Amino acid sequence: MGLLTLSLSTDDEDLYIQQAVVFIEDAIQFRSINHRVDARSLRLYRWYYSKICQWGLGLTIAVVLLLAFVERPSSLSASSDPRHRSPPWEPPCGFTESIEMVCLVIFSLDLAVKSYLIGWEELRKNKWLIGYTVVISVSTIDWVLSVSMVCDEKLRVRRLLRPFFLLQNSSLMKKTLKCIKRTLPEIASVILLLALHLCLFTMIGMLLFAKSEVGSEWKLHFRSLPNSLTSLLVLLTTANNPDVMIPAYSLNRGYSIFFVTFSVIGTYCLMNLLTAIIYNQFRGYLLVTFHHPGSYVQRYRGVLKSKKKHPPLPQYNSPVLQRCQVIFSHYYLTILGNAVALANVICICTVLVLNSEKSTAERDNFIMEIINLCFILYYLFEMCVKIFAFSWRGYLSYRNNIFDGFLTILLLVLQFTIYVTYRLPYSHWDPASHGVMSLWEMLRLINMLIVFRFLRIIPDIKLMALVASTLLDLVKNLRAFAGILMVSDFSILYFNQTADLRILFAIKNVPSNSSMGNITSSMECGTYEQLGYWPNNFDDFAASLILLYDVMVVNNWQAFMDAYSRYTTEWSKIYFVCWWLTSSVMWVNLFVALILENFIYKWDRSHSCSVTDVERIRYETSVQLMFSSQAIANSLSNHSSVLCREQIQEPTEEELLCQLHQHPHLHLHW
Repeated sequence: MGLLTLSLSTDDEDLYIQQAVVFIEDAIQFRSINHRVDARSLRLYRWYYSKICQWGLGLTIAVVLLLAFVERPSSLSASSDPRHRSPPWEPPCGFTESIEMVCLVIFSLDLAVKSYLIGWEELRKNKWLIGYTVVISVSTIDWVLSVSMVCDEKLRVRRLLRPFFLLQNSSLMKKTLKCIKRTLPEIASVILLLALHLCLFTMIGMLLFAKSEVGSEWKLHFRSLPNSLTSLLVLLTTANNPDVMIPAYSLNRGYSIFFVTFSVIGTYCLMNLLTAIIYNQFRGYLLVTFHHPGSYVQRYRGVLKSKKKHPPLPQYNSPVLQRCQVIFSHYYLTILGNAVALANVICICTVLVLNSEKSTAERDNFIMEIINLCFILYYLFEMCVKIFAFSWRGYLSYRNNIFDGFLTILLLVLQFTIYVTYRLPYSHWDPASHGVMSLWEMLRLINMLIVFRFLRIIPDIKLMALVASTLLDLVKNLRAFAGILMVSDFSILYFNQTADLRILFAIKNVPSNSSMGNITSSMECGTYEQLGYWPNNFDDFAASLILLYDVMVVNNWQAFMDAYSRYTTEWSKIYFVCWWLTSSVMWVNLFVALILENFIYKWDRSHSCSVTDVERIRYETSVQLMFSSQAIANSLSNHSSVLCREQIQEPTEEELLCQLHQHPHLHLHW
């Protein structure tokens, strides 16, 4: 490429090679290259970013976040239902505080190393490290105040700051946050349209459903401005459809025009438009965000791993063994195994249907035992002949074989355990006898594993394999978005606990079990009390997570909002609406957009290649790769075309030189 012409002395060659290696690692990991590059600093830099150090730092962040599950006012009880919950465990003063102080010390060391590596000049310009310093300082001061007050303080500011530790530790998460920040104006414009749409139909509804004209509709849903806004806002999420229009619709079917028009415009037009805007803007900004010197290294990294070779087949001298090897290594054996797995699942379903009305004691487990044994013996035979045909190394070089072999051995061990525990297979076995696990529980475990084994058919069905690989990529590579969602969840829950704000969201006067029937019968259908939603509360951190998840799903979320507004204040509705906007409107739509992009990327690749090419050119996709496919297509020009979509250009030589020239610790001689 001929970037620079340097007269290198022998003593400097190793240093320059180390610098080049570190810059490539920075590009792969999306880290800044503006750090010290002398020999001593590079050794410290590589040690700091080693797996053991980064795992240790990640574990520290996890510990400090998980403290919320045991700190006051949280509990470790099995049930979150206040009617059945045992008294909460109160950790002694100093227990969680000691763990937190150890974490703060580690964070301080982390800050010191980062500050040294980038230098004072870069530290002054780095807003994240300045914020890191402020958060550690404020957390330490708040910790000292907490200990001095014998853990009886009412205001715990440091809890609000804990999610920052997770956010600042991931460079990709920071870049994702920039993408979200860039997308916010477009999201705000659609939300403004939604607000105008909501206000307009609220006014029309209040005029249309007057007290004297449509009394029941007015009483239930349009009695006041807040009540009308809430009813239509919930209708926007379809959670109260068709309940909200039934009183008016029962009097005159013409009233349905109002509700249908509102839903079509708001739910099907504006909400889907919001998804389209998030998809377009977020994807477009990632192209710019990930376009920096060295970014192409990540795109080529998958190509280096693209071709996975399997060990050669073992050589047999006997013609009979050679013929058997051809038969047992044929693809039809896999098809036969899939058919057997399907037959196994059908047998399990048949037995389950026949035994569905029987209790555990009435079921005859002898038949199920025989069926399972026959299929397990076939799976064992299949594993043995494949090992014969491919050898151990060849057998283990296929992921499907590893999955099948592991389950086969596990099934065999469980079956052997049953025979050892229950002796001979007499049909009069008592399923509740012998040992910790009953016979029925062991059989159920075996059958669940067999159902999992049926998943082996996924790689053999192209479209199903495409969908499954998309889901796996989301699990593996969307950690940045999961982290930001966790930061959002934990922040809003820490806000509840910072000043014991759970008092504002506490359901008071919880009825006893004896009076629960009277409460249920006296409350209106669909209310918090009538539905028995008592376990959904803000009494502890874990219960709060589940409640916020229920609101994010939006089904019956109006029951929570109505209950808390009745027991506390009407202003509590703002809390739930804000969380709905954050989680359901923004995060869920963003996640849908990412699924679309990942799936479209894989769809394009799978339809541009033959089956052989897909097997030969198999490389990982990631958040970065999803949005930068043109470089991959160029790098694979010797193979069949992988992608047809144009995305971004590589950085030019001038851009690379400019970045290197601006490096604060790298002094190049031109």
